[in-house]
Amino acid sequence: MTKYLMKKVSKGGDVTLAENRARICLLAGAIGIVCNLLLFALKLTIGTLMNSIAVISDAFNNLSDTGSSLVTIIGAKMSQKKPDKEHPFGHGRIEYVSSLIVSFIILLVGVELFQGSAEKIFKPESVAMAPLMIAFLCVSLPIKLWMYAYNKKMGKAIDASVLLAAAKDNLNDVFATFAVILTSVVGYFVAIPVLDGIVGMLVSLLIIYAGFGLTRDTIGLLLGTPPDPEMTAKIRNMVLSAEGVVGVHDLIVHDYGPGRVLASVHAEVPDDCNIVEIHEVIDALEHRISEELGLHIVIHMDPISVDCEYTATTKVQVQSIVKAIDERMNIHDFRIVDGNQNINLIFDVEVPADFSDVGGLKSQIDKKVKALDQRFNVVCDIDTIYT
Repeated sequence: MTKYLMKKVSKGGDVTLAENRARICLLAGAIGIVCNLLLFALKLTIGTLMNSIAVISDAFNNLSDTGSSLVTIIGAKMSQKKPDKEHPFGHGRIEYVSSLIVSFIILLVGVELFQGSAEKIFKPESVAMAPLMIAFLCVSLPIKLWMYAYNKKMGKAIDASVLLAAAKDNLNDVFATFAVILTSVVGYFVAIPVLDGIVGMLVSLLIIYAGFGLTRDTIGLLLGTPPDPEMTAKIRNMVLSAEGVVGVHDLIVHDYGPGRVLASVHAEVPDDCNIVEIHEVIDALEHRISEELGLHIVIHMDPISVDCEYTATTKVQVQSIVKAIDERMNIHDFRIVDGNQNINLIFDVEVPADFSDVGGLKSQIDKKVKALDQRFNVVCDIDTIYT
């Protein structure tokens, strides 16, 4: 059914197109509003009749999901705004801001319900249980499971963090509602006044935990997280497969929202190649990557010596030295400038983003390289690995 709905609202069948992504987000948001409003009304009525804070907490959890769906719709519409003078890279990150707003709503609801549940523990009230009311509560479980399934499927299909967040929240709702139903059943047979407040508090903690996790993940997207390893591997393999390219380094990916990804990479080419011919290869490669991976990429050519055996041998030795210090490190742009008394080894060292001892690293490399030949003088720059 989910696949049919996505196909129905998408023009041309390509769900990754910006226009179709917006339609799918709108569809998911609209379904979420309808379902969550119905569940809120049902649970609030039952919770009021039963005088159960646990059921009422679950009801307001669904109401917060309605707000989340509304934010999803607003975010989907605003993220489709065309680039302007103030935002030349578009408005795609509004989708991430929408996810952040959703997380704040979830946290707020969780805190309020926690406070209400705590009051119920210290001032317990009798809960009126009825099998028919419990049966009505059970209806919400398959509805929430379906909402989890369609949000997850749509979110994965169009790479929408806000829908994946909604899916995670829906799954948490299933567990929360199940706990409430279980409490109601137990309470029907055994009179435990504080049980309702305790379960209400557990449900509120689950809501707070979900909100915190979503906040953390969304802030990570806004600050900048490492790109998808599968995508970076594809870029590297496509660059290396191009005629005349012998190496690749300094791959950087910038995410300005779904469908708005920019990348740059350095491609190593022989220093004696025909500059016009290799430029044509690189130009064609940029277009190919853009079409196949849906991102804009700039490829910079780095000429290196490939025919000098002395340079190649020395590079391997220096590479081994660097790898021995940290296996994650690598070198590139290696070249040798000979002198009478000194031989300059010029290269860049790629280090992980969490590496901090740059001065110590240069000192270690210089010491170990001089052990190969006292005439060697290391001239190196430190590059951060962003992928």
